[in-house]
Amino acid sequence: MAGEPQDDCLFCKIVAGHVPATIVRETDTTVAFRDINPQAPTHVLVIPKAHYRDAATLAAGAPELAADVLRETQAIADEDKLDSYRVVFNTGSGAGQTVWHAHAHVLGGRGLQWPPG
Repeated sequence: MAGEPQDDCLFCKIVAGHVPATIVRETDTTVAFRDINPQAPTHVLVIPKAHYRDAATLAAGAPELAADVLRETQAIADEDKLDSYRVVFNTGSGAGQTVWHAHAHVLGGRGLQWPPG
């Protein structure tokens, strides 16, 4: 069920403290942690504490929580003193989503070309 922790979800386990992560920020509704395979000097994942499969289900089911995630992306950029950065939500396996818990990638600290490859 949307919003409920899932036993087989890596990010739910991070939220619960069962899997270690390098947490850089935490609010009542979100957790932000360093990506284990960074693609830029700043590569932080911002996740809602509640489980939603992807960005689309998060936006439809809890738009206020989606806004919390977006607010935290700005906080990460501010903390890392990024004057420009990219926020990426991969939705679906064809777009590169590998963990089925909505999350935003905050990428910055180097030039980011378009289109991404």
